[in-house]
Amino acid sequence: MTTSSSSLSFFSSSIFLSSSNKTPKSISVIRPNFLKNSLPKPLVISSQLATLPLLSFNGDKVGETFLDLKSAPPDTARAVVHRGLITDMQNKRRGTASTLTRAEVRGGGKKPYSQKKTGRARRGSTRTPLRPGGGVVFGPKPRDWSIKINKKEKRLALSTAIASAAETTIVVEEFNEKFEKPKTKDFIEAMKRWGLDPKQKATFLMMEVSENVEKSSRNIGTLKMLTPRTLNLFDVLDAETLVLTPSTVDFLNGRYGVEYEGEEDEEEDNEGSEADEDGNATE
Repeated sequence: MTTSSSSLSFFSSSIFLSSSNKTPKSISVIRPNFLKNSLPKPLVISSQLATLPLLSFNGDKVGETFLDLKSAPPDTARAVVHRGLITDMQNKRRGTASTLTRAEVRGGGKKPYSQKKTGRARRGSTRTPLRPGGGVVFGPKPRDWSIKINKKEKRLALSTAIASAAETTIVVEEFNEKFEKPKTKDFIEAMKRWGLDPKQKATFLMMEVSENVEKSSRNIGTLKMLTPRTLNLFDVLDAETLVLTPSTVDFLNGRYGVEYEGEEDEEEDNEGSEADEDGNATE
């Protein structure tokens, strides 16, 4: 199995190569003639059809399945995914970093020494930014880092990223019932049967994660176990291999396919807050 040397496999995906032989099905927006010259060109959303191998729990190929998702055109795909990624990461910032200015640092009211006859530089306070223990010049203050992004644009960024990772994506039959008890060793052996290297980053996307599977995989530092509620753009891009289940493929085709025209689910509105299960945030 080929792996990408970059930390984000998305940026080396063949979806952006001009020499690709795939011919996507395009859906164009038709405008009246009097608007064609006054409005910019419409965004063409293509459907990227990919064939994925279906493996059994023992690692044998038992069939194939198809992943048909919306994807942005090659000339705008990078920008769409970059905007979605920056939005997700920036909205996780708490914005609580704070420093004290010269006026806020305690002390420093007394002049350290006399103005003249010392041979030293004149000082009016010990809390000047030029001395240890003084204030901070232009330091961070609490602020709101959140930015907004359209729901359709966010969905398109995620579906484009998943479609771009099709070359390093496999589908494994449902294996929740295969683990009768939590055991990390058994999960690592299963990964090797599927052609996965436990030392390389892998992201599993499953509709449901049983307790035994969750406990068997949580000690593997290079592995991420996601569900539709915790699906996020960064873990998809950061993974060198994406592992799906047949039910997940049906979910992605129905939720991020070209034919999807339904309203946004309520759980997607909370996707940003639920994506980081560990509750980590940066300043």
